[in-house]
Amino acid sequence: MSVSQVMGPVQELRHEMDAPGPARRKLSELDLGDVFKEVLELDTGRVRRGIESILAVVARSIMRGEGFRYVVPTRSASNQMYVEELDRIVLKDKTSSRAFANTGTVRKVTIMTRIMGLVWELCNKGIHVTKRDLFYTDVKLFKTQNESDEVLNDVACMVGCTRTSLSVVASEKGIVIGRVRFREAGDLIDCTRMGVGGKAIPPYVERITDIESDAEFILLVEKDAAFMRLAEDRFYSKYACIIITAKGQPDVATRLFLKKLRETLGIPIMGLVDSDPYGLKILSVYMSGSKNMSYDSANLTTPDIKWLGVRPSDLEKYGIPERCRLPMTEHDIKTGKELLQEDFIKKNPAWYKELELMVKNKEKAEIQALSSFGFQYLTEEYLPRKLAQGDWI
Repeated sequence: MSVSQVMGPVQELRHEMDAPGPARRKLSELDLGDVFKEVLELDTGRVRRGIESILAVVARSIMRGEGFRYVVPTRSASNQMYVEELDRIVLKDKTSSRAFANTGTVRKVTIMTRIMGLVWELCNKGIHVTKRDLFYTDVKLFKTQNESDEVLNDVACMVGCTRTSLSVVASEKGIVIGRVRFREAGDLIDCTRMGVGGKAIPPYVERITDIESDAEFILLVEKDAAFMRLAEDRFYSKYACIIITAKGQPDVATRLFLKKLRETLGIPIMGLVDSDPYGLKILSVYMSGSKNMSYDSANLTTPDIKWLGVRPSDLEKYGIPERCRLPMTEHDIKTGKELLQEDFIKKNPAWYKELELMVKNKEKAEIQALSSFGFQYLTEEYLPRKLAQGDWI
């Protein structure tokens, strides 16, 4: 197949899209009175004042003899809802009280107070640290990084800002390579000149400016191994694209970067994930948001990602050998059945049908199963054929 044959359907899809990206409805435009106010990107001054305001409320409560307590938005699954008009998860208005005088919540209150003090200091100095740095400021109090990370999300919710506004970022995880150029804190970055390792997606996505590209689509890849194959074969040189991976579960920086590319370039995004329930969950996080950070879904989600592969129907269509297919575990099947009940899946009949087939056959396969036909089958046969046929949903 010629390059023009492969790229033809992609170009048709691109012409159907509204560049630089479709206008998305806002939560404030809908009549949803029971939904918690969404967070905003705030500068350090407003974050600092937000923390001061929270602590002032606490101080007045103590002076009235009502005790030391925080009112915290509840981020559990029961306080979340999928809004079809927005195509993402949002947080509802339920809150809980954490009191210092309660033995069940005293430690959480202590951690929250410590985190707010550290964030206030960062905002005051105008510097950033990683989540790991934050954890190591008080290891004995936090005990595990999961605890300090969770409270950091609570603080963002209480202040009403995105987590990145707190001046605390995750370590670099995602990688990008291919037909895109941009400036990072003023330095020109050309992602076609990054060797086979790619360019690490920086945690400070707001410092990325002047994005330019002649790519026709973005290929979003679940696994680092598939990314390496695509990078080494320079798939983007033959088929004009940008390739991104978060090496598994998507991190905040990669989600922000993908959203920024989509809004700036207005080109389609194709998802290449494993044919298992977790591959589909990863796509859902990019598209509709994670339950852990539903309060920030407006800033982190990129809708309308096309599921290119590897899909359950591909196992027969491409003749994936039985030796390369894996039986789904009971946990896999349970996760698949739970996904079938998600509004996000039910609203898309084609996605539902694929997932239903997976659960019925109780088979899964990784992207690497394609290597049974040759190590370069992914880049030389599978993806070109998929694109040429417009075989995405």
